Amino acid sequence: MSLEQVARAMADAPVIQGAPAGAVEDLVQAGTARHYRRGTYLFHQGDPAPDVHFLVDGRVEISSVSVTGHRQLHTTLDRPQFFGELGVLGDMPRTATAVALEETTAWAVEGEAFLRFLGRHADAARSLLRALARQVQAHEAFVEDLLFLDLKGRVAKRLLQLVGPSLEELPPDGAVLPSVVTHADLASLSGGSRENVTRILSEFHRRGLVDRDGRRYVLRDVKGLRRLAGV
Repeated sequence: MSLEQVARAMADAPVIQGAPAGAVEDLVQAGTARHYRRGTYLFHQGDPAPDVHFLVDGRVEISSVSVTGHRQLHTTLDRPQFFGELGVLGDMPRTATAVALEETTAWAVEGEAFLRFLGRHADAARSLLRALARQVQAHEAFVEDLLFLDLKGRVAKRLLQLVGPSLEELPPDGAVLPSVVTHADLASLSGGSRENVTRILSEFHRRGLVDRDGRRYVLRDVKGLRRLAGV
């Protein structure tokens, strides 16, 4: 992408939506593009957080490790969006690890430049607050799922969430997960063991709820998954 294309993609990002086009272009020019090979780490959990990143193209996995050594997959980024802003906003170390899953280009800007940009543009600051509020809501919903949904329901719900931005706008039958998700990934997202999630996915396959298209899952019966997920 050219600088102009990056600026256009960035202007549509929920984190700074509403900022003047010229200001977004200035922000882009203040940063630099970085290219990462597959398997390269962009940053590690616990590292200092001197900059904010914006995914230009490629795929990036965000995960963390608990004090007990349990790996938690948070998300896989596969479209242009900001990430790594939490450490800058909170003036704290990275809370997660980011690794490139394929050839990836990310734009990065120093944290101070990003904070100055937010200070000058109230609309962008409000957009960022909305994005952070949605993250808090998502974490609260995950805790609620752990309390009130069994593992089968949580797996069904995560599969639905992986194919669409909202459970209120579910795709038709035959929707394909946009990225490769392993059993271990789904177990991490659902709060269960890989072995139990594997058994549940086998059951879903026998019941005609899911199928495989190469390495990706296909949701054959969205309504059936929705019933299991309680949504």
